[in-house]
Amino acid sequence: MTASAADIPAKLLDWYDRHARDLPWRARPGKPAPDPYHVWLSEVMLQQTTVAAVKPYFAKFLAIWPTVESLAAAPEEEVMAAWAGLGYYSRARNLVKAARAVAALGAFPAAEDELRKLPGLGAYTAAAVAAIAFGQRAVVVDANVERVVARLFTIDEPLPGARKAIRHHVETITPEDRAGDFAQAMMDLGSAICTTRAPKCLLCPLAADCGARLAGYPERYPVKPPKQAKPERVGHAWWIADGDRVLLVRRAGTGMLGGMRALPDDGWTARANGSGQPPVGGEWRECGTVRHGFTHANLTLHVRALEHVRVSAVPDGEWWPLADLDNAGLPTLFAKAARLALAEV
Repeated sequence: MTASAADIPAKLLDWYDRHARDLPWRARPGKPAPDPYHVWLSEVMLQQTTVAAVKPYFAKFLAIWPTVESLAAAPEEEVMAAWAGLGYYSRARNLVKAARAVAALGAFPAAEDELRKLPGLGAYTAAAVAAIAFGQRAVVVDANVERVVARLFTIDEPLPGARKAIRHHVETITPEDRAGDFAQAMMDLGSAICTTRAPKCLLCPLAADCGARLAGYPERYPVKPPKQAKPERVGHAWWIADGDRVLLVRRAGTGMLGGMRALPDDGWTARANGSGQPPVGGEWRECGTVRHGFTHANLTLHVRALEHVRVSAVPDGEWWPLADLDNAGLPTLFAKAARLALAEV
């Protein structure tokens, strides 16, 4: 470790003691560690999602399921419905599985390697829970930490190949004491100061140690690979209403939006367009289109409504009251499609 690198933990923790964000799942610096359930729940929610988006979901989950044991006892479909809108729905399925595993153990394990054995806990989440909830020294690397460290050490290799070097450097600067506060300090620094664009270098406690700042081009780091265009997919969603109720189906447990309630569709995936074939014959009216971006593809979804419904001919599903549609737990894509259909029919 260089002399400057040796100074990084003390500088960063001093800054964190004065500028730490107030977040509902956190403990203030110097206070007892937060509930492991709160740390784990928030970290799972924060994957691919912003703090602002997570706060209301975190509060809702704790209001419904205040303990990991209560979450473990919840039916998966109820958890999926409460999760609707956060995206990446495999996280919600793994949330239930992990809660049940923790309940069976009697408590969250404190060791990072034991946490890795829980469903859905990858290297980052296990390290974050071990460090923040249990005070274990663990190497915690999220996108904010990647950016800070790539700039500090001017790591020229493009992502994702640079991650090995980034992790090595995080290992060298992670302290034995206050590893959880250090991890959160790195996250806060990346979120508030060492931002993707226009980093606030004059306010950064690590400015004197930062190779990218000294070189004069911090925004160059981390080096990104050439951006590849997402494929464009086309599909259909079918609005089948009977009076004051609409037909919803339950999607297959695996795959995109797995296990969620949805409108019937024509089988589109991230790899292929839908068939365009409606689930039942009849007079279908075009309601418009919805655009939605997934990780691996963009989707244009045509929404069509059946003019005259013969209930005995429709596919299997559940008839959901239109007045209660907001409580069906539709993922964002199908919630947008439903709003479009309701405006047109």
